[in-house]
Amino acid sequence: MTSKSTTATSSIADAALIFSTLRDLLRYAVTRFNTAELFFGHGSANALDEAAYLLLHTLKLPLDKIDPFLDARLLPEEIHAALTVIERRAVDRVPASYLTNEAWLGTYNFYVDERVIVPRSFIAELIPEHFSPWVQDADAITDILELCTGSGCLPIMLADAFCNAHVDTVDISTDALDVAKRNVATYELEDRITLIASDLYTNVPAKKYDLIITNPPYVNSGSMSKLPQEYLHEPQIALAGGTDGMDLVRKIVAGAAQHLKPNGILMVEIGNEREFAEQAFAGLDLTWLSTSAGDDMVFLLYADQLLNIK
Repeated sequence: MTSKSTTATSSIADAALIFSTLRDLLRYAVTRFNTAELFFGHGSANALDEAAYLLLHTLKLPLDKIDPFLDARLLPEEIHAALTVIERRAVDRVPASYLTNEAWLGTYNFYVDERVIVPRSFIAELIPEHFSPWVQDADAITDILELCTGSGCLPIMLADAFCNAHVDTVDISTDALDVAKRNVATYELEDRITLIASDLYTNVPAKKYDLIITNPPYVNSGSMSKLPQEYLHEPQIALAGGTDGMDLVRKIVAGAAQHLKPNGILMVEIGNEREFAEQAFAGLDLTWLSTSAGDDMVFLLYADQLLNIK
């Protein structure tokens, strides 16, 4: 009996005889991705963008310059490598970032693998502006706590933006922290970012923070059951937020006051769960921040609002 992998390898070898240029492969990849009805939620918005990225990365070409190479003839081994990546994306529905071991947030590039979710955050859009106008003096920010760090993308961006701050960053997953450690080292921020294995605040230092920032698991159970196959490759612990998506968010909000300075701020990303968030925190006046996806993805609370939360 012929194995599935042997059949796939044979098919790729046969297909490699048909293609000669990057343009050939790009056209094929777009058709392949559209036919497979892939879901694009990890960086690229459509089949063309995803195909171009995967091909340029596989062929070690500049990611922002495809035109000069479209009609260049490729070596057989290059065609084979490209087709292998195309088939893994189309058949196994592996997110592109896991195929390339990289993900981008703005101008920042991070190493990723299946130990962490693919970095994506609306909070990341707000960091370059130093959370203005809610943070009035970026230079006065000296202590930041970031919860549920995953790949370490947000603390790296935070340390870069807030030059006088030390960032303590937490995850319950030691596997995730291993990935974060690699990224922190790449950006040479070991002296400004402390990685902590902790269930939220459990092992956090007894100190006060100017900012607590978090993009926690918040997908409600109904949405979890309907996730596209691409998301099933990610650690589910980093996505699932319980029945209403607010299980960890409630704990984060409840414990924030004892870790914030008197004028401190808690900022929480909750994706599409605004309705559940407002139900969970009906007694609080949540401040909703504007992002590229609208005004319902990230909320803010001040330390004095959190003092009486049980």
